[in-house]
Amino acid sequence: QVQLVESGGGLAQAGGSLRLSCAASGRAFSRYAMGWFRQAPGKEREFVAAINWSGRATSYPDSVKGRFTISRDNAKNTVYLQMNSLKPEDTAVYFCAGTEDRDYDNKLITRALDADYWGQGTQVTVSA
Repeated sequence: QVQLVESGGGLAQAGGSLRLSCAASGRAFSRYAMGWFRQAPGKEREFVAAINWSGRATSYPDSVKGRFTISRDNAKNTVYLQMNSLKPEDTAVYFCAGTEDRDYDNKLITRALDADYWGQGTQVTVSA
């Protein structure tokens, strides 16, 4: 089992940048596929970025592709989300998510139902 704690959220101006971090506790973090999701008020949780266990494979929706970058440091049990060129529509609570990839099948978490573990979320607010 793994516990996830996000940090790095806050207020940014449109066009600015923020970097979110997700620290994982527990065993075998390097065996976990990780992802970021976000949820705005009144909206469903949506996929933002995914990374496989090794960090060599990533996935993004069109809405953030080219602006957001997911990465991980398995030695530090941490996954990151670098967000550049922020837009007001990026305003949401951002959640870190994980699921174990027992067979190293290069899983990517692109749907919320595929995640087994969630952080508590961190608020990102982008002003126009």
